[in-house]
Amino acid sequence: MTGPAPFPTTLTELTGVRYPIVQTGMGWVAGPRLVSASANAGALGILASATMTVGQLRTAVREVKSRTGAPFGVNLRADAGDAGERVKILIDEGVRVASFALAPSRDLIVRLKDAGVIVIPSVGARRHAEKVAAWGADAVMVQGGEGGGHTGEVATTVLLPQVVDAVGIPVIAAGGFHDGRGLVAALAYGAAGIGMGTRFLLTSDSTVPDAVKAKYLAATVKDVTVTDRVDGLPHRMLRTAMVDSLERSGRAASLLRALRHASAFRRETRTSWHRLLRDGMAMRHGRELTWSQVLLAANTPMLLKASLVEGRTDIGVMASGQVAGVIGDLPSCSELVARVMDEARAVLKALPAPG
Repeated sequence: MTGPAPFPTTLTELTGVRYPIVQTGMGWVAGPRLVSASANAGALGILASATMTVGQLRTAVREVKSRTGAPFGVNLRADAGDAGERVKILIDEGVRVASFALAPSRDLIVRLKDAGVIVIPSVGARRHAEKVAAWGADAVMVQGGEGGGHTGEVATTVLLPQVVDAVGIPVIAAGGFHDGRGLVAALAYGAAGIGMGTRFLLTSDSTVPDAVKAKYLAATVKDVTVTDRVDGLPHRMLRTAMVDSLERSGRAASLLRALRHASAFRRETRTSWHRLLRDGMAMRHGRELTWSQVLLAANTPMLLKASLVEGRTDIGVMASGQVAGVIGDLPSCSELVARVMDEARAVLKALPAPG
């Protein structure tokens, strides 16, 4: 592998990657091509599995393995009814890392760790980090409000040091990162590395349609907004005519649309209504959602697919971190990772000597 020299931190030592950079598991985006390109570049690529069937997940894992010999991970939904089946695939296939968008149960953590899989949940609050650390998580990714997709209200610069001070495991900083300066800043806060989603979406290795990437590149910081009208939860995305329409629509129209999308998602993933309801129960209790919010959650995967896979931004939405407003190019993953590491080393070298 060519590129900058390795940059060891507790994250690289834990996972076996060269650089303390994680390509996050974005639904419909983080498929085998992007994940393998990220892994070959020296970052930790994370395969997004929530929008895949169990069979598709196994096929995707094997495709990544055929494209790279570097470590990579798989992102799982801890509240999914088939989480146990998906964990078995990771164990069977020798996947290095399991990441979770929600806190996994203690039993899932133990099962994965007993099989030698590294467990890295994503959290948005200090108390959640403390909980998974106590249950045996190997590291934790903390996302501040700048991050894309489902997000919180606390900025990374406030949330990150809270979590670093609260847990004794490596912390990965996410939300607002796109360059080497950000990596150095995260390390200064005590993080072991950074996670980037939007920055990896905007690479030449990403399968997102070129016309959609162009819309991201044209966005300013003010064009990235937070809305709860997609699925009832705060969701950061590009402001588009579709988002404006969702925010103007009434509750009845939103619920009817959600029913249509739930039916479409069920067909797409070949999931039974029984399993959808069971997953909905888990979401409701895990996040204290109303049944209306659970139903609205069916909007998310299909609205994202419309834009990020089919290129239909007129009927879909585009999850995005605020950094979309400061990104202006489409490097390969290899070029991106090398650039970030070169920038980080230059920043460190330019810092004044202490004393």
